[in-house]
Amino acid sequence: MTEVRHNWTQEEIAEIYHSPLLDLVYRAASIHRENKDYAEVQISSLISIKTGGCPEDCAYCPQAARYNTGVDVHAIMPKEEVLAAAQKAKNGGASRLCMGAAWREVRDNRDFDKVLEMVQAVNSLDMEVCCTLGMLTESQAQKLADAGLYAYNHNLDTSEDDYKRIITTRTYDDRLQTLEHVRKAKISVCSGGIIGLGETEADRISMLKTLSNMPKHPESVPINALVPVKGTPLADQPRVSVWDMVRMIATARIVMPKTVVRLSAGRTEMSTLEQAFCFMAGANSIFAGEKLLTTPNPSFDEDMAMFELLGLTPRKAFKNGRPNVSKEIREMSINEVI
Repeated sequence: MTEVRHNWTQEEIAEIYHSPLLDLVYRAASIHRENKDYAEVQISSLISIKTGGCPEDCAYCPQAARYNTGVDVHAIMPKEEVLAAAQKAKNGGASRLCMGAAWREVRDNRDFDKVLEMVQAVNSLDMEVCCTLGMLTESQAQKLADAGLYAYNHNLDTSEDDYKRIITTRTYDDRLQTLEHVRKAKISVCSGGIIGLGETEADRISMLKTLSNMPKHPESVPINALVPVKGTPLADQPRVSVWDMVRMIATARIVMPKTVVRLSAGRTEMSTLEQAFCFMAGANSIFAGEKLLTTPNPSFDEDMAMFELLGLTPRKAFKNGRPNVSKEIREMSINEVI
């Protein structure tokens, strides 16, 4: 079995990333097939529970208040609508619901209380619950854990050196600190990045180095291709090559052999053949459903047809165990839904 390491060097990862493409895919596929469930793909559905009006200046994001992108600002969704979306996603094949809010950071207010109620309620549908809400304090992470949150997404986006070119309203250390709070609360970590931002290959490799040298690898690493949005500073960025996506996925698979590697944003631009290469290279998670927050995504029906063609099977929820939720919270969640 492949050794799980936490001491990768930039040079070692660069050598992997730049190896001949077919050799790289073969090596990654071989490591992936050491896992008897290599044909299982974890399906998540992502919904925006609070849209637009974000004070951050992420250069890729249509939800930043300072950019004119045509995204309407919406207050936090009612819990009933979130539950309906969760049930629709589950019926479509998703085992995880990820709820995103366009916040810079979580504040201890009524909106956060509503999120905690949503986490409890979606849990009662027998789905894993993930949130991406911006920066968290240690106590807020613990509150989410107590409510039964399964995973927290907080992407690094790019390398530490490239970060200030993309975002100036928070630091790379802010990102890492939130991930530490999530880990301390025993919530699984979902953290990856975006390629096609105008970064160098060295930046991509550096980001993977940061992720793979964490004391514990993230349980999930999303690899996103930039979806350029008119009105953002990166609106004119060219589409990233599918072979760049394959290289990133394969390299992530090799340096983080047990991690779920998610083929994320940008799938609408990929053919089934191109996506098949990504799965062969070690991707074993996708977002399904017609939207990723505010950008288009393939439908559940399209993905199920692709799964049948490629011989892939959806991974069941809670395969690695359930969150340690108290009996009182479980019963409260069930009663609320009933």
